[in-house]
Amino acid sequence: MIKTLTCIECPCGCEIKVTIENAKIISVAGNGCLRGKNYAEAEVVSPKRVVTSTVRAETGEMIPVKTDKPVRKDAVSEVMNRINKVTCKLPVFVGDVLVENICDDADLVVTGNF
Repeated sequence: MIKTLTCIECPCGCEIKVTIENAKIISVAGNGCLRGKNYAEAEVVSPKRVVTSTVRAETGEMIPVKTDKPVRKDAVSEVMNRINKVTCKLPVFVGDVLVENICDDADLVVTGNF
């Protein structure tokens, strides 16, 4: 089986073809750099995403947040359910941790100063 991906590691957007046999990666082709190869291998084996969202402050303001590391793609709904239950007190600053280990050792951090 061949899986075709568009690399998102840099603006080049290389079209990468990953050949898979018996649940193992046989080859990776089309990447312009090692980052593209690593991206394609990870995307086929265990896709991950950084989750971005907002949480409500006790004053009603919406505070932008994100996971500080990518989490498993199949866990994004679970992470969003947890984020939707979070509130915070002001002030908050970029990098403040609102939830430790929200998933896969990733913390939920603030991405703006309020």
